[in-house]
Parts: sequence; C-alpha cells; structure tokens
Amino acid sequence: MKYSFHAYGHPNILGTHKTTLEFTKDEKLSLKGDCIICVKADFELKKLKELIQNSKSKKISITIETPDRRIKETINAELNPGFSSAHELVIRKTDFLSERTFALRADKAAFDLSDGLIDYLKEKNAKIDVILESYDEIKC
Repeated sequence: MKYSFHAYGHPNILGTHKTTLEFTKDEKLSLKGDCIICVKADFELKKLKELIQNSKSKKISITIETPDRRIKETINAELNPGFSSAHELVIRKTDFLSERTFALRADKAAFDLSDGLIDYLKEKNAKIDVILESYDEIKC
C-alpha cells in the first residue's frame, strides 16, 4: 500500500536531532523542536492505520521530496502497529515505542537529512511531498 501527504517548512526548522524526525500538524514551531522537520502535515490517521494493517512485510520506505523533485530523501524503517497519533508522526532510529511512533529502527533521523533539504524547509513557503510505501509494494 502507498500513501502520501503534504507538509510545510518553517523558519525554526533545525533538523539536528540524532535519533528521531517528526512531522507535526502544528503550525508553529519553537527552536526546542530539533527533531521536527516540517509543520502543517496533512496526514490522516485512518489512512496511516490502514497502511500499517495492510503491509505484509512491516517495512516502510518514507520518501521526502520537493514538488519539483530536485531534492529527495528516502528513509527505511519498520512500522509500529501501535501507532495512534492523529497529530504527530515520529520516526525513530531506536526501538522506543509510543503512540506517536509511526516507525522505528530507521536508517535516518533529522540530523542525517541533507543540508539542502533542511535549508529548503527553513524557507517560508517550502512544501514537501511525503510518500509512504510498504516494502511489499515496492518494485525492484
């Protein structure tokens, strides 16, 4: 199964957290949120839960790209069946689980994203596409 949503940049994006990255529906961001890489994310909890339930492999590829596709990052991780947050979607390198943890054992955190992407996300009108695709749907 494949699902995508949009999110937006903010001048306070830091992208410096070494073990997590987060998409939030919040519109404001303080400098304390160093794992948050975008705001105003328009994901739907129901669709995310369907993706988790219908994925055979429980592995996920998360692609973040600019609308013109000039900047693109891919993160690979394992889905958390217990994810239930309608407000925040957190991806972790660790095994820590909470209702906010969408995926764990990721191969990237905010700190690992390219400087080009982080710089882009600091722009006022920055918009990204986030594509979530379970491994059993990915064609090699």
